[in-house]
Amino acid sequence: MKKSFNVTGLCISEKHYMVDLTDRISQIRKMVDAGDYFTINCARQYGKTTTLTALAKALDQDYLVVSLDFQVQGSAAFQNENAFSLAFLKIFLREMKRQENKIIGMEELIAEMQEAFQRRDGRFDLLALFEYLLSVCGDSEKALVLMIDEVDSASTHQVFLDFLAQLRSYYLERDTKGTKTFHSVILAGVYDVKNLKRKLRSEDEHKRTSPWNIAADFDVEMSLSEQGIAGMLREYEEECHTGMDIEELAGLLYHYTSGYPYLVSRLCKLMDEKICSTDIWKQSSDRGKASAAVAEKYSTEISGHSQNVWTKNSFLEAVRMLLSENNMLFESLIGKLSDYPELNRMLRELLFLGKSITYSPTNPAINLASMFGFIKNESGKAVPANRIFDTLLYNHFLSEDEIHSLEIYKASLQDKRK
Repeated sequence: MKKSFNVTGLCISEKHYMVDLTDRISQIRKMVDAGDYFTINCARQYGKTTTLTALAKALDQDYLVVSLDFQVQGSAAFQNENAFSLAFLKIFLREMKRQENKIIGMEELIAEMQEAFQRRDGRFDLLALFEYLLSVCGDSEKALVLMIDEVDSASTHQVFLDFLAQLRSYYLERDTKGTKTFHSVILAGVYDVKNLKRKLRSEDEHKRTSPWNIAADFDVEMSLSEQGIAGMLREYEEECHTGMDIEELAGLLYHYTSGYPYLVSRLCKLMDEKICSTDIWKQSSDRGKASAAVAEKYSTEISGHSQNVWTKNSFLEAVRMLLSENNMLFESLIGKLSDYPELNRMLRELLFLGKSITYSPTNPAINLASMFGFIKNESGKAVPANRIFDTLLYNHFLSEDEIHSLEIYKASLQDKRK
């Protein structure tokens, strides 16, 4: 079965064309081996879940990896400390059951935890939860690595910050008191803990305290390199034999996307699955007629991935198609402009006025724009993250202004008629 370019959820190497993550996983593995606690924060659809899945697989032989996804937790799980503690215990036990071969010797402890969950004791709190978690860490033959994906799901709940504070406290006791706790903890999401704190408490308070100031710096590059994109295209070419110029296409993909994983995969998917039919429509439409024999010929070219598909012109057509669609990533990005007026103003000044803006992560608008993937730091200046987003935002702001002008025009006409 032919692989495909995936733009929805987890990428699986056996099913999807994807960039080789070996070097990235090797770098993150060094942090885990060192016992670091850290966060993987980058914009939506940037490959966080795919990276965590590949990392868990790489660590499987040497660690007991507990991989949790907070997206499965409903809002009720964060109502209070009791609800959160029981909800966390539930998904933790589910992960333990999945790894039964690694918890030999801990059967009684796991059974006790199951009973605690089934009782649904209204007094079960974070302290009780951590007594069990620390017992598992102490009894396990292998060191535990805790991974929590989609931590943004907890972003508006104080109980999650209290949970992080407990993790921090036991982390600090590893060396001072010899406490057996998680060897490494990895949180993944768009918001980092500083921003979680800022959303819940006043700006002054979040500057004074953080439940996650033990986190190590995460400097691993999550964007795709031009060489990595070329490797993915090479795998595709070996299977499909299009005759494409791999280096040229990889260069175009990187130049327009700056290695944003979703954008790279989406453009490739459009070329692989959509551009062929678009080209056929154009050719048949121009001629005004298309015989069955001609249609059959073009159909053969599609199934064989005609060389004409993977060209610069076809790539530019894919860019046009991408910018014309309303996908979930674009919806999320544009939605942030309404959620954060200061972000909207800053991006307008950057794009429409050509204003040179110093990249300062302490500036709230700059911090938000960087976190959501709108901009990047280039020689100390804030610049659009990639050509796709640059054009997307420019078109959006332009259409807003045109609609605004139209509304003013209509209002003036109504005034004249009075």
